[in-house]
Amino acid sequence: MRAKIFFIILLSLFSLSLPAQEKTGKSNLTVKEWNIDAGTNQKILDHLTIYNASGRKVEEAEYDRKGQKWRKKYEYSPDGSLTRVLIYDSSNKLDNIRKFEFNELGRKKTEYVYDAKGKLKRCKVYEYSVGTTGD
Repeated sequence: MRAKIFFIILLSLFSLSLPAQEKTGKSNLTVKEWNIDAGTNQKILDHLTIYNASGRKVEEAEYDRKGQKWRKKYEYSPDGSLTRVLIYDSSNKLDNIRKFEFNELGRKKTEYVYDAKGKLKRCKVYEYSVGTTGD
């Protein structure tokens, strides 16, 4: 137990010395989440997330025992705003495309969902309220 606490403190001190940009810890990071079968001890990939040099999520995929369930590719504008998400099915075939508009505060304003051929399927509008608690 003491060794575990010492290790946590040591990691905390190390993270304090990192440059501000690296504190997020997502620059060029790949995160793999694994499920371990309790009976066989077999590792099965569950989720994959990839971040670019700026720490932005650029790809994400969900898996099961059969393989890929879906995959998403994220695209950003030069100013770092999310512009599109391309969503692929279990066969890695493009299923739909999501495009976004943001308000002046950088919050999502509108989300457009297109099929793989570019036909608009639906549109979602975001509304933000401050100070309402529902009481």
